[in-house]
Amino acid sequence: MSEKKLSFPPFTNEPFTDFSKEENRREMLAALAHVKRELNRTYPLHIGGKEVYTGDWIISINPAHTGETIGKVSKAGLEQAEQAMQSALQVFESWKKTSVAERAALLVNAANLMRQRKHEFSARLVFESGKNWGEADADTAEAIDFLEYYAREMIRLDETNEHRPLVPVAGETNRLSYIPLGVGIVIPPWNFPLAICAGMSAAAVVAGNTIILKPASTTPVIAYKFYEVMVEAGIPADVIQYLPGSGSEIGDYLVGHPQTRFISFTGSKEVGLHINQLAAGQAPGQIWIKRLIAEMGGKDGIVVDETADLDAAADAIVASAFGFQGQKCSAGSRAIIVQDVYDELVDKITERTARLIVGLPEDNVPVGPVIDNSSYKRILDYIEKGKAEGKLLAGGGKAPGSGYFIEPTVFSDVAEDAVLMQEEIFGPVLAISKAKDWQDAIRIYNHTEFGLTGSYFSADEQRIGVALEHMHCGNLYINRKCTGALVGAHPFGGFNLSGTDSKAGGHDYLLLFTQAKLTSRKN
Repeated sequence: MSEKKLSFPPFTNEPFTDFSKEENRREMLAALAHVKRELNRTYPLHIGGKEVYTGDWIISINPAHTGETIGKVSKAGLEQAEQAMQSALQVFESWKKTSVAERAALLVNAANLMRQRKHEFSARLVFESGKNWGEADADTAEAIDFLEYYAREMIRLDETNEHRPLVPVAGETNRLSYIPLGVGIVIPPWNFPLAICAGMSAAAVVAGNTIILKPASTTPVIAYKFYEVMVEAGIPADVIQYLPGSGSEIGDYLVGHPQTRFISFTGSKEVGLHINQLAAGQAPGQIWIKRLIAEMGGKDGIVVDETADLDAAADAIVASAFGFQGQKCSAGSRAIIVQDVYDELVDKITERTARLIVGLPEDNVPVGPVIDNSSYKRILDYIEKGKAEGKLLAGGGKAPGSGYFIEPTVFSDVAEDAVLMQEEIFGPVLAISKAKDWQDAIRIYNHTEFGLTGSYFSADEQRIGVALEHMHCGNLYINRKCTGALVGAHPFGGFNLSGTDSKAGGHDYLLLFTQAKLTSRKN
């Protein structure tokens, strides 16, 4: 790699937009109007840096207005998947030789372009993913953060020998270099269709890899706009192959391909385990063990003991459960409350939930639609199961509107082994369970196959110390909500069936997209 030095100011998180200010509101309304004029356009694949129209389409619709088309995106088949692989293999030979300084600078260029169009990207999130203004703005800010953070992290890795020198050996010059892996398949989710798409892609690309980007079929237009920004920033158009298509067709084909070096995936447990199984085999001609970087969701919970600030706990539980309609991997879908304050806190949660307004994301109400019809039906089925497993306190069914609207729903008195306490619902459904005491509450929290995020509310430092040690999850928060991880501050990734504990937005994340090579020279 080049010896050219490059430095940036210290990393700071992109600030969130204050929409209480009239100027910011006007800018967001203008962005929404602009994006609305661009709805129902057609978008190609990008293979080898060239547009490809297949004649087969993925139709992206507005989940809040199911009759409104966001865009028609060309759908790839096996022929296009193989073409994308061959192009990615070819360009890897030149991209891997591009200096770290240049790769990092291109990511910062992309961050600056995205920052200039921040409200436009957020407006697209409002229409295609159903996020309200605040959730969309946070998604865009996180995407910018990933681009800025990984640029700096790659420079830090490249300078490892200076900052963390190897043990000297007389008569030798030794160096540890972090070199790219090869071609990777990047499969981002629909729930953070800009931030996670940008983070997964940027980490792979800045490390010198080339990627095939297969976006979620419900949010392909946002991914396309991300691809455009990366190319405009100066990244060669064929370093990223933009390839929407069926997971069971091109997804499986590419995961199993002998030339695939790594798979970066964020999504459901079921799909993640399927990918893991496919990737574990050795295809004919495959000469490496494929690397899987996976984040697979959770059944996250908030534990509250009798010493806690109950108003703060209630606020955090409702925000964690119903922010973006409970469709965050980190969503707090369980509340575990000690019996001494159970009734009082349940009343507070119920009151706050009842005040939530369900409506159009473009109107910036607290709760919008769930993502698609299959999610809509699945969540409603879980709600029906919940009526047999607990006491319905709020919500419990469909909400009015022309989209996939579901009422924020709360069940109390749910047993720790109940379906509502064990299975990831990924919707606006909160299950509340009663614990005998704080130790029992921690035990109930750990009684799940997942381990992504958690929170513990208490004023007792000794108990907090126990919780910090014994609550088994990748991201544990004290006296705050269990959602809202910030790049650099809260490296994100979970235990158990929540994934491979690959900490996105952390100091060790880029190591997953590189391989360490030691060179030793006799003087």
